[in-house]
Amino acid sequence: MFKREIKINLKSFIIWTAILIGLLLVVFLVYPSIINSENMEMMDEMMKMFPKEMLKAFNMDISSIDSAFGWLKTEGFIFILLITGIYSAILGSNILLKEESDKTIEYLNSVPVTRKNIAISKILCGFLYITLMIIIIGIFNFIGLSLSGSFDKKLYILLSITPLFSSIVIFSVCLFLSTFTHKTKKMFGISLGIVFASYFLNIIAEMGESTEFLKYISIFTLSDIRNVIMNVSINPLMVLLAIIITFIFVTLTIIHYEKKELV
Repeated sequence: MFKREIKINLKSFIIWTAILIGLLLVVFLVYPSIINSENMEMMDEMMKMFPKEMLKAFNMDISSIDSAFGWLKTEGFIFILLITGIYSAILGSNILLKEESDKTIEYLNSVPVTRKNIAISKILCGFLYITLMIIIIGIFNFIGLSLSGSFDKKLYILLSITPLFSSIVIFSVCLFLSTFTHKTKKMFGISLGIVFASYFLNIIAEMGESTEFLKYISIFTLSDIRNVIMNVSINPLMVLLAIIITFIFVTLTIIHYEKKELV
């Protein structure tokens, strides 16, 4: 079952990873020309015009965008969080449901394999592909930064790990919700809604003390990029919360999937 899931989901994994690498490649190719021109001074002046709250939301108050690494610490990793989150949400919402939409669930029910084994195989496949995507993106950016100039390697490695915490939780939540429906289109919209809602709540939460409470209902808070940049360390509490939330939703998924009336 596990090998079957790896094969079925390989194409979408390659496409999503290639798209993200392609977008990041553009940054590494274009940024040197921006840095070595008067455009950098113009950008610095433009940054001064933005409200402090907006700069804080994108970590521009604690990091300059005068290098490729500076861009990654600000807009870059926020962008990576969003793309990996979208991929994780789509994977989680679709990996169980597509057996029903493709009518292959009838075949799976005819072979000597339990629903629990089906769910576990799909969950492990999802975790593997999400982790591989983050590792591949991390290696690609490391090579790009090494060619671009010097950078804080420890800080970069820690930042590269952070998307994993929010991505596995998004995957687990969407996976669980998918057990309550038979329609992939409906679940697709819900999963994207969760990602974008969490994304915007996380940004708004960083804009000031009055909106800070919103971070407690955003999944992306688990990645805690700002803390990593400021303290060069990952908050153990965020790691523990990600593990606990993931475990809870994975367990609930298996329990409910075993009881679900399949079509």
